[in-house]
Amino acid sequence: MEIKIIQEKLAKALNNVSRVAAGSRASLPILNNVLIRVDDNKVSLTTTNLDMAVVSFLPARQCKNGVVTVPARLIAEFVGNLPKGEVVEINGTEDKVVVKASGYSSTINGASAEDFPELPEIDVEKVVKFQMGVDDFKDGLSQVMIAASNDTTRPALTGVYFNTFEGELYLAATDGYRLAERKFISKVNSEVRAIVPAASLQEVLRSLNDDVDEIEIWFDETQVRFRLGDIEITSKLIDGSFPDYRQLIPKQTEIEVGLKKDELVRITKLAALFAKEVGGSITCEANVENGNFIVASVANELGENKSEIKATVETDGKVTLNSRFLLDALNALNGSEVEFGFSNRLDPVVLRVKKADNYVHIVMPLKS
Repeated sequence: MEIKIIQEKLAKALNNVSRVAAGSRASLPILNNVLIRVDDNKVSLTTTNLDMAVVSFLPARQCKNGVVTVPARLIAEFVGNLPKGEVVEINGTEDKVVVKASGYSSTINGASAEDFPELPEIDVEKVVKFQMGVDDFKDGLSQVMIAASNDTTRPALTGVYFNTFEGELYLAATDGYRLAERKFISKVNSEVRAIVPAASLQEVLRSLNDDVDEIEIWFDETQVRFRLGDIEITSKLIDGSFPDYRQLIPKQTEIEVGLKKDELVRITKLAALFAKEVGGSITCEANVENGNFIVASVANELGENKSEIKATVETDGKVTLNSRFLLDALNALNGSEVEFGFSNRLDPVVLRVKKADNYVHIVMPLKS
């Protein structure tokens, strides 16, 4: 096998795929490696941790067919430290790879490509495809992923639920204490119900660059594939049932408060400083008489805090929330004015951008 390629392109591709190499956590040593394949002037770099695989395709010149695997992070760091603009030459045999550039040379011990896991193929006959702009993809995911759980004993909650409803594709995530839903793509013809691991989606976001304008999403019954330019990321879906979350979203709330987002973020951060001692607990109160919204916290050792801002209020009410969850929700709202709705101390708090219906974030109250 032989490849000649500009250092910047090779370093970028190796950096993308090496993140998925399993490293010291690998159950199989071969999972530390990158599979370098040349087939009819087509060069691909592949890594996998068995749950997810990344393939990066490269334009190259003076190629000779062949395949080899070498430690992914070692070759990525070596190539990354070579001078920019150099032509890097890779020559591989069954168990060794020689990497050269001008006066630089390294021989890296590899392993037989026969030991590298076969990557499962997407079932083209059963695939469901979606296509969208990268900016919308990033915005939608960032708004929802914050609500995904880290509790591996409830695997269905550690992912993002892609689901179609009334001709629209939605994303949803919940950790049991909060819930986020975003309308992702309008007017879709295909049906899908799939839970994608949050870790896989984070890798997709990290792999996006300025050269990519659109992303394709392919689902079959057990996998999802994201195609972004010269990179393909394939992930297993989480096998489980996502909660029937729509019944958890209140259709209306008794207390509706209109607020400036920046002002609410500021007073919530101030209250959070004093709330660390009490598990982040803050009290939010709507006051009709004064037309304001109050956020307060009390910590026996640190002291207490109380801030109020002007708001549109029609009904008095009070609710206790986790300050971090409220801040996460506010930071996910893309708008200057927000609607803060609740009914009583134990009902969910519903947060939306004023006059927007494409995103909703729910935070469960704390028992006060």
